[in-house]
Amino acid sequence: MDSKYEYLADIIFPDINETIDDLEKKYPSRELPEGAEVTRFAPSPTGFLHSGALFTTLVNKKIANQTNGIFYIRLEDTDTKREIEGSADIFLEELKAFDLMPDEGLQSGGKEIGQYGPYTQSARERIYKICAKDLIRKGLAYPCFCTSEDLNKLRTMQEKEKIRPGYYGRFARCRNSSVDEMIERIKKGEKYILRLRSGGSHLKKIAFSDKIRGKIEQAQNDQDIVIIKSDGLPTYHFAHVVDDHFMRTTLVVRGEEWVASVPLHLELFYVLGFKPVKYAHVPTIMKLDGESKRKLSKRKDPEAACSYFLEAGYPTEAIIEYLLTIINSDFEPWRKQNPDKPISEFTVRLNKMNVAGALFDMVKINDISKNIIGKMSKEELFDKVNIWAEKYNKEMKALIDRDPSYMKKILGIERDNVVKVRKDFAKYNDIMPNISYMYSDLFEEDIKTGYNFADNLSKADITEIISKYIDIIDIDLDKDSWFLVLKDFTDSIGYCSNVKEYKQNKEKYKGSIVDVSGVIRVAITNRQNTPDIYSIMKVLGKDETIRRLNLLAK
Repeated sequence: MDSKYEYLADIIFPDINETIDDLEKKYPSRELPEGAEVTRFAPSPTGFLHSGALFTTLVNKKIANQTNGIFYIRLEDTDTKREIEGSADIFLEELKAFDLMPDEGLQSGGKEIGQYGPYTQSARERIYKICAKDLIRKGLAYPCFCTSEDLNKLRTMQEKEKIRPGYYGRFARCRNSSVDEMIERIKKGEKYILRLRSGGSHLKKIAFSDKIRGKIEQAQNDQDIVIIKSDGLPTYHFAHVVDDHFMRTTLVVRGEEWVASVPLHLELFYVLGFKPVKYAHVPTIMKLDGESKRKLSKRKDPEAACSYFLEAGYPTEAIIEYLLTIINSDFEPWRKQNPDKPISEFTVRLNKMNVAGALFDMVKINDISKNIIGKMSKEELFDKVNIWAEKYNKEMKALIDRDPSYMKKILGIERDNVVKVRKDFAKYNDIMPNISYMYSDLFEEDIKTGYNFADNLSKADITEIISKYIDIIDIDLDKDSWFLVLKDFTDSIGYCSNVKEYKQNKEKYKGSIVDVSGVIRVAITNRQNTPDIYSIMKVLGKDETIRRLNLLAK
């Protein structure tokens, strides 16, 4: 090893005495079963948790769990200019809500668990410097003194002459400076950054196997990229390689936008003497915009933020189930065959993932969510809604707190039907608008603007139905007996209780049982579509039901 490079390294990092060998001993290989994968979610604290990040995190978590491996979280906070205070805790809170907390790494409140930390990059500065010093000692990295003005001039010239842009080869001005010159400039106090001395050629290819996309060939990296910035912190590229090695990551699952960076990352692994990780690049989350597809946008699409689903009250398991449908196409057939099994029993296969853009379909999310809510018992639904309302909907929480047992009865309407699942709620936020008529004061407020009767009956017809029905109503009967009474009542006032017969002989009747029950429904709820009206009356009680009917019987 050239003694001049040794001297250069000592000038740049005078306080660094450890070596890569020391780090290898401090962070040894993990003792895991054969085939176990170590995966990670590595967010930057620069904003909200994106639905695309949730998608990728789910893949990472599933792969680690199903191989008896480890899933950890590492905070990549070296871009201090873009950091948003508190966003890391928001990420963790939302991941917890979706049951995607890590086995190891960063926890809420800045806490960490695991033996491979720190799990926050800003606290790993010394580790990066040890690795950078090793590269300088070997002549594989060098100080660059180019100013931002120098780099702007270079880029302008390259664009003007239609030359491939970047700091490489003959355009890497500081690359071929003598070590003596570098040492002299540092001693003079000139500012500098550290760059990789790339050994690649853009004219040569590098091949690697992507666990989702198969074999990929790309041009080698030849860019002398920055590895340590002027503030002493690493760039993403350098930190990613160092961290994944010493945290003993085996598989990096990330967005397809990083495919182009693989040649650079592989070169960094090789020059540092590390075994490369395996890569799996997931498709970008897309959305239909008219007849074309586009990326799910933070600016345009509220569903781009995971917080949207939490605030609206989607059951988190519905979002996870939906994401699994776009991770592997065989999830839906599996779910149909195993309707009650936990998703932990479904095995994600990376080679079965569609490499085309995954389409984010809110209609499908709503369908899945309605099905999941529909299967909940009234106790389970009440508990979930109560917890959600406490945090996100104070008006709903106040309604619950009036009489929790009454709310539970409301939520229990038609919830014991095992044949037909009730599917009127896609999210907890849908509940209050759909049950408000169950509360007298809210019902009274609603009818101030009038009743929502169908147009096919006159006011006189409506008054007649209500006035006469009051005389025979008996909600103490069981449902079948109640319905028989309703049929007899329908026939007694000139309507037809048999819908098929009515359709064949409409001229003989004022209307059908559908019209009669519809009038009763609107009189009691001011809605044309509700769950079973008998069940609603049972929850309202006889007195309240008759009181509402009397409002129209005059």
